[in-house]
Amino acid sequence: MLKIGLTGGIGSGKSTVCGLFAEFGVPIVDADLIAKQLVEPGQPALSLIVRSFGSQMINQDGSLNRARLRDAVFTDADKKRELDGIMHPLVYAQIAADVNALTADYCVIAVPLLLESKNPYAVDRVLLIDCPVDVQIARVIARDKLTRQQVQAIIDSQMSRPERLSKAHDVIENVAGPEQLAEQVKRLHNSYILLATVRTQSA
Repeated sequence: MLKIGLTGGIGSGKSTVCGLFAEFGVPIVDADLIAKQLVEPGQPALSLIVRSFGSQMINQDGSLNRARLRDAVFTDADKKRELDGIMHPLVYAQIAADVNALTADYCVIAVPLLLESKNPYAVDRVLLIDCPVDVQIARVIARDKLTRQQVQAIIDSQMSRPERLSKAHDVIENVAGPEQLAEQVKRLHNSYILLATVRTQSA
């Protein structure tokens, strides 16, 4: 099965693009969703986070205080690496298990930090969802009610836009309207079906 690694900076529109691929019946494996499940109360990742970052990261109901953890790691590079060391192995192990359970011509594996990870999950092609930084900032402020400074700190902690572009096999430019975005997804869907068919025939 052809594995497409979908990535992009915060606010680029990764979830929207995943939804468009899903409309074609393409299986989506979402690292963010997996990460959220791994830090639910009672899950080992939550205990590891408490051990490393303290009990102040837990809400009164036992759930993870995501805003407090986000603030802690995006202002401290060492703490971010520590969190990545906890989460990445668990997330990638679950991605592998989910992908192995699929039967399809190709799947989309959405990993926001696919290119930043020191030990990235192996994919056949990297699909980058791209937009200008000022568009990222505006979208995240509107979506998450963060300040401009908070959003900029997150962007600064991620790989730069030029570097992401240099590492991508395919790029979707998410700056126009929904019809243009859907057309880009349709073209890539057809391309990936063809690539998957060729791989199968040559195997």
